[in-house]
Amino acid sequence: MIRKDFLGMLRERSEITRHSRFHDVRKRLESDSRYRAISDPAVREDLFEEHIKILKDEKKRAKDKDRKKRDKRSSDRRGSSTDRVEYPGLDEEDGERAPTSDDEAERQQKERERRLRAEASIKEREKEVQRTLATHLRDRDKERQHHQRDEAIRHFNALLADLVRNAELTWKEVKKQLKKDHRWELVELLDREDREGLFNDHINNLVKKKRDKFREMLDEISSLELTTQWKDIKKVIREDPRYLKYNSSERCEREFREYLKDKAMNAKLSFRELLHECKFITHKSWDTYRENLNHLREIEDILRNDKRYLVLSHMHAERSQMILGYLEDLHKRGPPPPPTASESSRRK
Repeated sequence: MIRKDFLGMLRERSEITRHSRFHDVRKRLESDSRYRAISDPAVREDLFEEHIKILKDEKKRAKDKDRKKRDKRSSDRRGSSTDRVEYPGLDEEDGERAPTSDDEAERQQKERERRLRAEASIKEREKEVQRTLATHLRDRDKERQHHQRDEAIRHFNALLADLVRNAELTWKEVKKQLKKDHRWELVELLDREDREGLFNDHINNLVKKKRDKFREMLDEISSLELTTQWKDIKKVIREDPRYLKYNSSERCEREFREYLKDKAMNAKLSFRELLHECKFITHKSWDTYRENLNHLREIEDILRNDKRYLVLSHMHAERSQMILGYLEDLHKRGPPPPPTASESSRRK
């Protein structure tokens, strides 16, 4: 089809004759889509030569036909054989040498080779087009499947959000309820592992939201300290909906104790930050303490003005050990490095 279109394009060009050369006319052909459909320059030239050969054959047949007519007329004329001088091997119209059988065989061989090259190139081009098309179709199928999966996940999450609001439910219990909803057909594309995994993510999200709300409620209690007991807090929060979200007092108590652990850990981190901020504590403070044990009390008297120190009053022994550990760590690290030139200039 590509070869036929290319030859048809050449046939439409009246300015192309049997004497035309490819390099003289190719610039005028480049704008034609049928010319660009063949990407191999060698194949283009071979097809052009094939067209020229066709033009020459047509011209030769026309000449032969005219010659036969002239010969017939000449034979009817009396004495024409004696008056006429013939030159064997020359064309009567333009004096060209008539082709020999060897020339014709060579020409036919070259023509066959050109035709085979053109056909091979066109076949390879068609294979390349098919490969490109197959790759495009595969990519499009993957994209469509990915889109369908995303849509199914979106529908399933919406289904969970509408029907599953109790974090205590199991997947086995929920699945029966979900299948009754008409939207279940939209999520059948997902396999069992995907659906169960999305369900677990949804339950974990419900648990996290409930815990975050519960802790938000505890943060609002100004009287709550690290030493506060659950029985005292329970009296304060028992009417709060964020407390009532939990089905049992035992779970609330466990969450409360986890909250206090996290709060104590954050309090210790804040206390360490306080120690880092104290410029009067240096690498020499450890030696000062070893020479005078009262130096620890002097440090604590200064820190007593900061809330980050006071909040750990219920664990004063551990708090003192944290101070001594910090002093010893500074001692081991030694004096701080001298300031760089850039730091010195900034200080000035």
